[in-house]
Amino acid sequence: MFQTFKNPLLGGFFGTMMKYIDILIKLLEIMTKNLSPILFALAIIIASVVLGNAVINRNRPQGTINVTGLGESNFTSNLVVWEGNFTRESFDLKSAYADLEKDKKLVSEYLISKGIPAEKLIFNAVNTNPKYQQNYSNDGRYLGQTFDGYSLNQSLKIESTEVEKVEKISREITELLNQGIAFYSQAPRYYYTELESLKLEMIAKATEDARIRAERIAENSKGDLGDLISANMGIFQITGQNSGEDYSWGGTFNTADKNKTASITMKLVFEVD
Repeated sequence: MFQTFKNPLLGGFFGTMMKYIDILIKLLEIMTKNLSPILFALAIIIASVVLGNAVINRNRPQGTINVTGLGESNFTSNLVVWEGNFTRESFDLKSAYADLEKDKKLVSEYLISKGIPAEKLIFNAVNTNPKYQQNYSNDGRYLGQTFDGYSLNQSLKIESTEVEKVEKISREITELLNQGIAFYSQAPRYYYTELESLKLEMIAKATEDARIRAERIAENSKGDLGDLISANMGIFQITGQNSGEDYSWGGTFNTADKNKTASITMKLVFEVD
């Protein structure tokens, strides 16, 4: 969303002209009653010059400078979210559940031994799915399905500020295969908990960058930078450092990289004196 700040508009040309003409008529009435012919003529000349200058200044085009400033900052994620799941299959549902409970106990013990507190281990509810084998004849006719046992799956989630530790565990979790546990690990997701203060810092950088650009343009054109007319804020973008990741219209929010780059643009419009 854009945030815009604008100066109030001045009155129209004809309104200004009528104001000056009205003042001039009143002055002429006073001068007619109180001044000599010579002074009266001199007053008419002075009034004409004042009115002429008013018309010239009112019609002089007002110059503007439009600039875009960029604010960027590199940062390292301070929060990691890692998920994985493990599965057991059996024709007997009770047996499959018992095996899954044993796997859960071994997974917990393994992670705790690696330095993850027990309260950080979040196990979701067990998903139970019956399996069926589809049967076909030699000539391709469908013959129905045959029950092929149960598949039980349980997922695990860890959210931690110990980013490096969780990263290492996510790579070494395959060690559980040696204990007969089919554990499937997902790639960690990386976040930053101080985004709001980072946004304010980026806005300040982008605004300052835009002002410096505007001052240089005004200086090179032999003018003076005037008041700020409007300021539009662009979309906040977070990309992986050196990832070549493209910006998106609605904003990019990278979670795949631990080291990231935050950026934002500010579009400013200034008067030129």
